[in-house]
This record gives sequence, structure tokens and C-alpha cells, in this order.
Amino acid sequence: MDSLTQATLGAAVGEAVLGKKIGYKASIIGAIGGTLPDLDVLVSPFLSQLDRLSWHRGYSHSLVVCLALSLLLYFLSRRWKWLKPVNGFTIWMTWFLLFFTHVLLDSMTSYGTQLLLPFSDWRVSWDSINVVDPVYTVPLLIGLAMSWWLRNKGHMWQWPNYIGLLLSSIYLVFTLAHKEIIEERIYEQLNEQNIEYDQLLTVPVKVGNIIWYGVARNSDTLHLGKYNSVYDNKIEFHSFPINAHLLDKVDAHTRERLIWFSKEFFTVAQKDGVIRLYNMQCDMQGIREYGDYKAPTAFYFQLTPSEEGYDLSIGMHKKEEE
Repeated sequence: MDSLTQATLGAAVGEAVLGKKIGYKASIIGAIGGTLPDLDVLVSPFLSQLDRLSWHRGYSHSLVVCLALSLLLYFLSRRWKWLKPVNGFTIWMTWFLLFFTHVLLDSMTSYGTQLLLPFSDWRVSWDSINVVDPVYTVPLLIGLAMSWWLRNKGHMWQWPNYIGLLLSSIYLVFTLAHKEIIEERIYEQLNEQNIEYDQLLTVPVKVGNIIWYGVARNSDTLHLGKYNSVYDNKIEFHSFPINAHLLDKVDAHTRERLIWFSKEFFTVAQKDGVIRLYNMQCDMQGIREYGDYKAPTAFYFQLTPSEEGYDLSIGMHKKEEE
């Protein structure tokens, strides 16, 4: 999720656990702790474009590292002046909850996290919520702000924060249940239109879990359709050849990492020797044109021939780009 959401979630969790003991400082500690896993981006400028794929939301978002980091910060912070009124177990639990809620929320997005490192680099992604969704964030912000405002006005001041956390959590559960309904509807329409497929990816876009893309995949083709759950529209599926053979000339490690990152939901296009790979688990923005090739989304990885093989970069089509 976006940085504002993660900081707000951390502040709300910190307030819920420590607010009665250390006051406003609980929200400050929570916001900092809720942001820490995303500091892996500070290393990104020193990595190659390929290494960044597995670095971001990698070890900093794994459950093992969350546990180890929470123990480390417990030992480092237990003597802080701010935390003197708090017992040791609560200090450790606070740090762990801040990290765990962060990575769990990121796992609900299509980008996903590598929760199981170092045992597996599988990207855990439930694809149920957009990376930026105010419907999730706003209840947290309102609840936290109201608790701050009511802190010195009565004994029920923590309840708005609790309610904000509850409403946001209910919304997350709703997105998972809604995804099941969306998939059933897309399954029905794929079968009605006699489209053959082996796997289906469903990804929400924009705000409120209303608009979704369905991506049906078989061995050589992707079928992309847009669905609005309010209007229950008939889906117009657009077909795209995967063209995986265009990656044969790319070195094995680069090819494997790009396919790993896309979880095999990708298409490849080539023009003037330049190869572009479109990953369906990145920011879905609708169909774009690339020369004579119709691309299924705007974001792409570009492989440009060089003396050493291919140079990897990223780009984004504009709507009017040809």
C-alpha cells in the first residue's frame, strides 16, 4: 500500500496498544514502525533494475525478518524514556504488530510480498485491494484524529481509533469475499464466450473495489476484460499473444526473474529489436498501442540490445502513444 496508508495504520496500531500508557507518543512510534519495512527502497539506487524486482518487498517484508527485527528493536528500545511505563512483552508485541500488519496489508495487493523468505521467494499476493484505496485509509485517519481530539475530554477517547481499525479491517475482509464473487462472474462470462483458459487472475483498480480486470491465460494467449461490479456489464475480452519465445534470446537469469515477477501473467512485444514485457500484476491502466502491437496495459519492462546482451529499464505508455 501507499506510504500514507502504512504510516496511518502504524499510528492507529501504536495508539491502540500503547495510547493509554504513553499518550501521543504511541502514534509517533506506530507511524515510524509502520513505515520501517518500506525503507528497503533506500537501497534501490544501488541495485540494478533487475535486482530491484526481488529486493523491494523482499526480506524486509518476510515473516522471519519481522520477528527478528521486532526482537532487535525490543532490546534497543526497552530503555527509551518514552517506553519506561510499558512492560517488556508489550514493547515487543507492539513492534511485531507494526511490522506484521504492514506486510499483511501489502500482501493484499497485486504487487504482493515475499512473506516466506528465506525459505521461498514466492510472492504472496491476494490481489483483493488496489495499492491506493481511500475507502481503507479514511476510516483509519478519522478514527485516529478523533481519538487525539477526545483524549482530554473523556474516558471513551480511544473508541474512535478502535472503530476506525475495525471498519478498515471489515473492508479488507469484504475485498476478499468480493473477489470471490467477481471471479465467479468472470468465470461465467468466459465460459459463455467459449474462451479457453488454464488460469485466471483478477485485479482491482481505482477506488472502492468496484472496477476489476480479469486476465485469463492459456499456453499462448492472454484474454483481458474489464468488469464493473455495480453495472454488472458484459465483459468484452481482448486477446493478446503471450509471445514468450521473444525472450529466448535474453539471458536465462533475466528471463527467469521477469517471469517470476509476473507470476507468468505477461505478454511480450518486439519492435526494432527492442523487447517489451507487460506484467499483468503491475499497475493496470487499460489497453495501449505499441507500433502495430496492442499492449494489455501501460507499464512495461524494456530490454534494449547492447554489447553485453540486453539492458533492462522500465517505462509507461501514454494513452496517445503509438
